[in-house]
Amino acid sequence: MTDAFDLKQLESSMQSSLDALKRELSGLRTGRASTHLLDPLQVMVYGSKMPLAQVGTVSVPEPRTLSIQVWDRANVSAVERSIRESNLGLNPIVDGQLIRLPIPTLTAERRQELAKIAHKYAEQSRVSVRNVRRDGMDALKKLEKDGKISEDEHRKNSGNVQELTDKYVKEVDNLLASKEQEIQTV
Repeated sequence: MTDAFDLKQLESSMQSSLDALKRELSGLRTGRASTHLLDPLQVMVYGSKMPLAQVGTVSVPEPRTLSIQVWDRANVSAVERSIRESNLGLNPIVDGQLIRLPIPTLTAERRQELAKIAHKYAEQSRVSVRNVRRDGMDALKKLEKDGKISEDEHRKNSGNVQELTDKYVKEVDNLLASKEQEIQTV
């Protein structure tokens, strides 16, 4: 393998796609309370959008309840608004600077909806991994065309890129199956 083609860089890009999928899936609500449920939330405060974690402290006081201690009283309504508009199906209860979020039980219809969303996230991740693969293959073609690597090296590296792609697509499928199982059993 030449210095011009870096398989580790492709693997790093594929890993970041997988990490993004993990973050997305952790934000999907199952029947139990998790602080990760609110990770994707952005709150409009101080003239810009900020992650909820930078506006208050999220905790799980009970298995089916989340609480958010908002640090600045002026931001309570903005946090409440972002939760209502988030399409998470949560109804915030405001008590001063504390916001409580009871986690309702999932209906069969909502479980199917969550499974569809999980599939959408997984497909986006697969597409991202395949795009990294395509970029790697294009780089190999260019290196061969420019005479920097031989046809044999190109073929060998193409096989390595494909193996890496298959590995990460399989990991995406495993994460999806795990999340589906969690959605259906809670």
